[in-house]
Amino acid sequence: MTALEKYIQSYFGIPIDDLQEISSFFELVRLKKGDYFLKSGRVSDRLGFVQSGIVREFVYADGKEITKWISTEGYFTVDLSSFVFQQPSRWNIHALTDADVYVIKYADYKQIGQIIPRWQELEKLFITRCFSILEERIMTHLSMTAEERYQHFFDFNPALFNQVPLQYLASMLGMTPETFSRIRKKTMH
Repeated sequence: MTALEKYIQSYFGIPIDDLQEISSFFELVRLKKGDYFLKSGRVSDRLGFVQSGIVREFVYADGKEITKWISTEGYFTVDLSSFVFQQPSRWNIHALTDADVYVIKYADYKQIGQIIPRWQELEKLFITRCFSILEERIMTHLSMTAEERYQHFFDFNPALFNQVPLQYLASMLGMTPETFSRIRKKTMH
């Protein structure tokens, strides 16, 4: 069973036959470090599941890059609004390291619903999970200090602090690189 199948099975508990049918729509794609999965302004015609490597989602705003999310093994990567509504993307998605990504094209994603009777229910659960993660991020940004956000993120993702340029982590946590560096020095991670 692939990591993608394990993820789908663990979160949605679907029968193995349906699981294999769904995973057959995904193709394993190798991204080299620096390759773009999606560029802003283009319509997102694919959704990815990170098998290995690190992928960053970011936007250019006011002359700087703002990191929305860093996807690692076991996470999806997509501009969800662009993918679902087929509108131009705001986000850039690119590989920070070599990455293996299971990819499903939009047309194939739409076709699954005709083959798997429970697909609409599963899709609803997937989108709900995406919004739950987003709500959690908003809550941490609104209720935690910069030091608490740093510690919370470090507790769940310590390896990233050695694998990702720190300015990307600072941006994702809503702080300047200087604040991030000061907090890091203070906590001595």
